[in-house]
Amino acid sequence: MRVVQKFGGSSVADADSIKRVARRIASTQSQGHEVVVVISAMGDTTDELMDLAQRVSPNPPPRELDMLLTAGERMSAALLAMALNDLGVTARSFTGSQAGVLTTEAHGNARIIDITPGRIVSALDEGDVVIVAGFQGVSQTTKDVTTLGRGASDTTAVALAGALDAAYCEIYTDVDGVFTADPRIVPGARQIPAISYDEMMELAANGAKILHLRCVEYARRENVPVHVRSSFSQRPGTWVKDIDYQEDGMEEPLISGVAHDRSEAKITVIGVPDRPGEAALIFTTVADADINIDMIVQNVSTEHGRTDISFTLPQNDGAKAIAALQATKDQIGFADVVYNDAIGKVSVIGVGMRSHPGVTARFFRALAEADVNIEMISTSEIRISVVVAIDDVDRAVRAAHTAFDLDSEEQAVVYGGTGR
Repeated sequence: MRVVQKFGGSSVADADSIKRVARRIASTQSQGHEVVVVISAMGDTTDELMDLAQRVSPNPPPRELDMLLTAGERMSAALLAMALNDLGVTARSFTGSQAGVLTTEAHGNARIIDITPGRIVSALDEGDVVIVAGFQGVSQTTKDVTTLGRGASDTTAVALAGALDAAYCEIYTDVDGVFTADPRIVPGARQIPAISYDEMMELAANGAKILHLRCVEYARRENVPVHVRSSFSQRPGTWVKDIDYQEDGMEEPLISGVAHDRSEAKITVIGVPDRPGEAALIFTTVADADINIDMIVQNVSTEHGRTDISFTLPQNDGAKAIAALQATKDQIGFADVVYNDAIGKVSVIGVGMRSHPGVTARFFRALAEADVNIEMISTSEIRISVVVAIDDVDRAVRAAHTAFDLDSEEQAVVYGGTGR
């Protein structure tokens, strides 16, 4: 059986950790499996390389930044190969480009176009364990080294699992699986034995850092079962897969989990003329700046024919969005732009809310009883999200978790401290 295993930075933070990971990989191979490993940079290496780049150049060229940042994963891959060879397991490390990971040419946030795993298959046929540096690939057009965005080693692993027709992909992290909330905020969060792709996508999109969003999207598209486990324990972890609750004789969970996100900001465009086309101009301006937006609220028009439009976006794009909007102020005719990054998003996710009334009422009542004010609301078929003040996020998460009876008496363990 062919399997892909991915180990995050906290799992390979130092030499002893790398040796522990090597023993786990050797054990998997000894069970008769062909093993492909995707590895992240050690500990905080990527952050340290980014800090170094900023000290050398306040605005480094994206191409050279990718050349620098990919060094962290190459180091981990080579060191892990050395540790495996010392255990008598022949191992071969590859960069993303050597492994055949072909991407778009967008430095810093490239997307995988295709994988041509010929060298990986040849190495597996020779009995080797193959180690692939995660988070990176090579542009199909320019042939330059590219990176896939922070946390994208998960995506590399699932994409390789799909290309290699692996039985499943194991994502090793520093917690024992997917939990009903972040164990750092809710110590009594429950570990979830199995969760559907759709629920996991909503959790990932709304701040749960256990899996990268693109990883889950890829897994669903290629129907790759993902097994989330801790590299620090032997606990069974969580399966992310296609689940048919009715066919499996299971009841749909009302709420599977509570996610939170502190990385968003809110922009309010004040005094927008309330006439057709004005909202289109605002959001075209934001889109032309290559900025994704999340939640949108438009106020009721005033008697003067003006309205306010608020939307959320990644904090990292805040300055760019403000500059783009200010440049079109005269064209659009709004009065002002207000920026607020002291917010957080809290979401409850569960397939059961499709068939159970009263979820919204219970969520909002819990927030009210916790004295948490709601600034914005957004929903999907299986999700309700609210924007609250940043200081209220933890309290809101705990209140929602308790309100939906998700608390457990057993405390969750976070081994490495990063959540990935």
